[in-house]
Amino acid sequence: MLHFAPYSTFSILALVICFALVCVFEFVNGFHDTANAVATVIYTNSLKPRTAVIWSGLMNFVGVLLGGISVAYGLVELLPADVLSPPNGDPAVPMLISLFGTALAWNLFTWWFGIPNSSSHCVIGALIGIAIGDALLHTRSLGNSVDWSQIWKILRALAISPLLGLIGAGGLYFVVRHLIKDPELYQPPQGDRPTRGWVRGLLILTCTGVSFSHGSNDGQKSIGLIMLTIIGILPATFALAPDSATQISQISHNATIAAPLITQYDHDGLHDEAIASVTRLTQTNPDTVVASVLRADIYEVVAGLKAVAANTEASAHDRATAKTLSNQIRPVVEYAPWWVRLLSALCLGIGTMIGYKRIVLTLGEKIGNTHLTPAQGASAELVGAGLIATAGYTGLPVSTTHIITAGIAGTMLGSGSGINRGMLVKIALAWICTLPVTITLGAALFYVLNI
Repeated sequence: MLHFAPYSTFSILALVICFALVCVFEFVNGFHDTANAVATVIYTNSLKPRTAVIWSGLMNFVGVLLGGISVAYGLVELLPADVLSPPNGDPAVPMLISLFGTALAWNLFTWWFGIPNSSSHCVIGALIGIAIGDALLHTRSLGNSVDWSQIWKILRALAISPLLGLIGAGGLYFVVRHLIKDPELYQPPQGDRPTRGWVRGLLILTCTGVSFSHGSNDGQKSIGLIMLTIIGILPATFALAPDSATQISQISHNATIAAPLITQYDHDGLHDEAIASVTRLTQTNPDTVVASVLRADIYEVVAGLKAVAANTEASAHDRATAKTLSNQIRPVVEYAPWWVRLLSALCLGIGTMIGYKRIVLTLGEKIGNTHLTPAQGASAELVGAGLIATAGYTGLPVSTTHIITAGIAGTMLGSGSGINRGMLVKIALAWICTLPVTITLGAALFYVLNI
């Protein structure tokens, strides 16, 4: 049977505070990113603002509930194993405060000035900062303490997706312009007059698609953050999936196979902890195992197997075996209860219904030299919804803000109207500065709070 430790008053208080922080962050994420989905329908008077944001909020809610958790744990694994799965709650509170404090501060700063900014960048930057802060705290080399392969994988997705949005939306607009001659598609809104029937339906459809896909991708990020909170502070209860007791013997068997793989390719001793964890897992007794310790060992082994899978010196068979073993072990520590999904969906959905006005104006009037037309908005949202949904189901976090913003810019270029350079510079500066600022702030906060 699994052994669970009692909770201290401090753990319960810290859980409540950090739970509040993660809910506030997801709420802010909702109202910060709302404009990406509702800008077109509101700006073209296809829907009244209140109706648009309520519908978008509902679709975000559904997207979270139906999305997976691969993005959630893709982000979580940016953290070192000792921070990700501490045997007690000690490192968790500084980690969570650093994470939420950093991401919230930058999100609110950019929202206040009406600059479209990526909540994904904020979270990823803060997580990288915490990993760096942990390395500095323990005087470890950054090259060995931070999972740079996972970081580069995520950063590539964040960098490439806006370019795909720019090119894809611009190309789609060009095709639409030459195939559909209805002038209603290419006229900016005139006062309060709503768009005509089929154009209005098209814009509502694309709004729905972006809202759903945003929920399926960004909602996973909050699921990961909630799981970080409850696992970090109450590891005894939430360290392992509810049905993990039946899988302990299989974990021990997989650890036996993993042991020689990790030992063979650990030439410089970088994964001594993983090797020690493998030894403990092979000797695991289902009647005496401590959940939080087992979780820590599993993540150390997963880190060692990832290193083998990425090692070019390893044979193709060994790399494949390492990947298979990792995938078999992960479900024990990578899960999300139904109530976590529901909480994430509620926070994101409610946040979506508030705070949209500042950024709607930016997207509708300030990205291009001319005002947004229905065809431009629909092209940007259709391409954006496809990219975001695809990324969500393949485990890659992307920025809804940057994809939609880039898509609108692409349609402005496709129409020949050009881009407002002043606003483009502001958006580019926010994009460029977000990671350095959040990495620095996250690392500094984590280091100071742990001294």
